[in-house]
Amino acid sequence: MPLLLLGHNSLADHSNMKIGILSQFPELYSTRRLVEACEGRGHQARVINPLNCYMNINSVQPSIHLEGEELSGFDAIIPRIHASVTFYGCALVRQFEMMGVYAANDSISIARSRDKLRALQLLSRKGVGMPVTGFASKPDDIPDLIAMVGGAPLVIKLLEGTQGIGVVLAETKKAAESVIEAFLGLKANILVQEYIKEANGSDIRCFVVGDKVVAAMKRQGPEGDFRSNLHLGGSAEKIKITPQERKTAIDAVKAMGLAVAGVDILRSERGALVLEVNSAPGIEGIELTTGIKVAEPIVEHIEKMVAARKRNRPVIA
Repeated sequence: MPLLLLGHNSLADHSNMKIGILSQFPELYSTRRLVEACEGRGHQARVINPLNCYMNINSVQPSIHLEGEELSGFDAIIPRIHASVTFYGCALVRQFEMMGVYAANDSISIARSRDKLRALQLLSRKGVGMPVTGFASKPDDIPDLIAMVGGAPLVIKLLEGTQGIGVVLAETKKAAESVIEAFLGLKANILVQEYIKEANGSDIRCFVVGDKVVAAMKRQGPEGDFRSNLHLGGSAEKIKITPQERKTAIDAVKAMGLAVAGVDILRSERGALVLEVNSAPGIEGIELTTGIKVAEPIVEHIEKMVAARKRNRPVIA
């Protein structure tokens, strides 16, 4: 029996999809907006708490179950995996992938971006601009480590920290030595990073979908705080980014292998420097600040990717 490829104009390209949104928090603005965007484009959306799922791992028919129900028939998932459940969340995304379901961000890319050290090494390998960063395991290395990143003031970050928690600005060499010694004494993994003074406590959040920056905002830390995270009391405004900043954000996302991400960039004297690539960026702050809807482009991207997969899949005539 001959094999046929689905043509570009096939109805299968434009059929309504069943999309799972992996989120522990259905009431969150980001989750609600993704449901709204899916349903607004004619798709069925279902919020799934990843921690309530369990998996049957076998070589014949891998499956996922939720409260006695087998989850099946999904065309795509949108992972909104909280940092605290990265290991289990990535395992669940991987299980969906084994079942042939398209993931807006795949398990490997999420894991890459969550490991701050690995992420910076990947950015470095791809030549993406970033602050000079040091990493060490022994207190004996502290003086060299401080000198390596340009001396004080400098920034010390817990590898496991999120949303600005575990980030310290050490203004003097003595303070830096004390903080680093304390962290290493607690067996914590830390990064030591140069302080970009000219950024003046602000950064730029670029929201990237596919190969486009769909929205960007400038975040400014509250008075006396160099961290610009909005939930820590920072403010935000819409901003026009430069072509170099746009390219840097897209290159950073490609280096991680992500399709949907928030890229945090500092403006420095030597150009755009990437601080972090977030695989589950918040939607509320960027939409309310810029007035640009970012949930809909995510669903549009999924439509294109699922359609492309169907076109390239041989089917029995």
